[in-house]
Amino acid sequence: MKDDSYKYKKVITIGTVSEITGLTERQIRYYEERKLIFPERTKKGTRKYSFHDVEQLMDIVEKMEEGAQTFEIRQDMLKKEKQLDDKAVRDKMIRGQLNARFGISKMP
Repeated sequence: MKDDSYKYKKVITIGTVSEITGLTERQIRYYEERKLIFPERTKKGTRKYSFHDVEQLMDIVEKMEEGAQTFEIRQDMLKKEKQLDDKAVRDKMIRGQLNARFGISKMP
């Protein structure tokens, strides 16, 4: 999910994320390697995270403490992304049908 709100702006360094979450920088990089989080990189290669990334890391840690493996967490993330994509396609189709039937082109 992409959003322009502050929650999704990639402005936090890995050191700060480590302080906030209690994870080591190595743990955070490991979760990136496993494709569970996706920081942006500056021109100099510095990782930047969002508040949403911090929340995701906390969810990952909670699931791992419950015994989940990184593969399972990734599969769950992909499943949720697909559900969101499917919903967006359905919403677009409904808008198209409404527009065709009633001449309505914008929905909230």
